[in-house]
Amino acid sequence: MNMISGDDDSSESGKKLASSKYKGVVPQPNGRWGAQIYEKHQRVWLGTFIDQEEAAQAYDIAALRFRGQNAITNLKSTNDQDYMEKLFLSSHSKADIVDMLRKRTYKHELEQSKQNYGMTSCCNCNSFDQEKREFLFEKVVTPSDVGKLNRMVIPKQQAEKHFGFNVQSVSEGVLLNFEDQLGKVWRFRYCYWGSSQSYVLTKGWSKFVKEKKLKAADLVCFWRSLNIHSKLFIECKPASGLDFKQNQSRVEMLNPGTVVRLFGVNILEKPDE
Repeated sequence: MNMISGDDDSSESGKKLASSKYKGVVPQPNGRWGAQIYEKHQRVWLGTFIDQEEAAQAYDIAALRFRGQNAITNLKSTNDQDYMEKLFLSSHSKADIVDMLRKRTYKHELEQSKQNYGMTSCCNCNSFDQEKREFLFEKVVTPSDVGKLNRMVIPKQQAEKHFGFNVQSVSEGVLLNFEDQLGKVWRFRYCYWGSSQSYVLTKGWSKFVKEKKLKAADLVCFWRSLNIHSKLFIECKPASGLDFKQNQSRVEMLNPGTVVRLFGVNILEKPDE
């Protein structure tokens, strides 16, 4: 996402617009107020808002993500910022936060993150609450999963068992949301490729690989919440010294019958002797 471009309503007019008392807030010709912040001497547009206070709040949120906890803000002290909001900001990229502010979804996604983690003060983000989530399956990341194909193959048996879609319903692709250990929501396009007879996660996957620094032989684990919302979760585990074949053998033992097809062939199936 290009953070610099935006829906700035400013234009040349004969009248001089009144300035705002808030940092990062600029008046607009239509009577509204814009919010902006500068990153490396370039403006990042945060959106247009009805009143100054709303625009000032948007600037404050961006300032805390761009400048850190010591940022100068308009309306709230960093001391008033709760732990979960700090964690939420740190677990999302600058581009993600800007996108939420522009789309007015920041507060909603923050509240969802708080609800999911029950406002706990636990800092061990690598452990899931076993009482609230059930383990679905795990997969060893293959070289092609982290390569230039920008997709991850989901074993057919696991895809059909846990994701609940048939071939026809996902031939065009559906969006699936997964939350990671930090509460960040990842949106992947999930679809079925008839040419290779495989279920895959496509759009959004390459960004996940880059941010998590995934490499071949690492493990990706999938979980589901036990509440009525039935949310999906994703967890990454390093290879821990095991190579791809060793990790794959372990997963096959835990998940008998695993099938991964490439061009219609199960690449995990042992050749006839």
